[in-house]
Amino acid sequence: MVAEEASVAMALAAAPSERVDGGRPNAQSSGPILVVDDLIKRFDTREGVLTAIDHVSLSVAPGEFVGVIGPSGCGKSTLFNIIGGLLDGYEGTVRVAGERVRGPHAAIGMIFQEESTFPWRNVIDNVAFPLEIAGRPKRERYERARHFVRLVGLDGFERRYPAELSGGMRQRVSMARTLAAQPKILLMDEPFAALDEQTRLLLGDKVLQIQQQLKQTSLLITHNITEAVQLSDRVLVMTYRPGRVKRIVDIKLPRPRSSEIVSSEAFGRYVAQIWNDLREEASRGLSDEEARTLREGEDR
Repeated sequence: MVAEEASVAMALAAAPSERVDGGRPNAQSSGPILVVDDLIKRFDTREGVLTAIDHVSLSVAPGEFVGVIGPSGCGKSTLFNIIGGLLDGYEGTVRVAGERVRGPHAAIGMIFQEESTFPWRNVIDNVAFPLEIAGRPKRERYERARHFVRLVGLDGFERRYPAELSGGMRQRVSMARTLAAQPKILLMDEPFAALDEQTRLLLGDKVLQIQQQLKQTSLLITHNITEAVQLSDRVLVMTYRPGRVKRIVDIKLPRPRSSEIVSSEAFGRYVAQIWNDLREEASRGLSDEEARTLREGEDR
């Protein structure tokens, strides 16, 4: 097995042996599917101990879409890596459906900023990969892979290789591959950041359609306030380092979020409210970066 496939296979080792209905959380469940309780994560750096996130707590209901936004350096990716079981050495707990997360978890799928398709595999084989690792019969895994290829709008491209696709299409392949493992919770860490604005908006619409169809519990890191309001039921605003929850904004807008809603006065008020919360934190981050650059210049 190619080394990159092996590393992904390790992350998928906990894949469930029984099929989950489209990754849908249990509609009968009245409690949260995800509970983050009092997380603290510190790193040792050359300048001393750095607190990345500080007493962060959050609960997410089944089928909810939560946006996470904050200035660079506020610990958003650290938070997601802890939830996804990719980072340890923290204080606090993460629980999925009451079960404590202690490493990569079958119920959690992750999509990262850098698309992670395997260039030596075509689209259908990329999407079928987690099912292959889980030991699914060939016919079943290709049927399911074709379903998720269609779901992300790539039918007709099954035999194409990543080099033949645009960046947005490759990111959709990564999305389909993650969905094929049918996680209950989908974590997305700025999956559209490298894309142009038009592609970003179109993929945002596609993500929302899929999330609504699968009733997928989803969390999205983004720096784009409009994107956060467009997609989310709630938006968690984080402070600059150390990352804390500054505010959680309930987005009380109807779905689907049509162009009329996105251009409405109510939508604009949410964007303005979140920007007001972020402005101070972004300014602190900018000042900190300038001070650090000056110190480094003086040390040379």
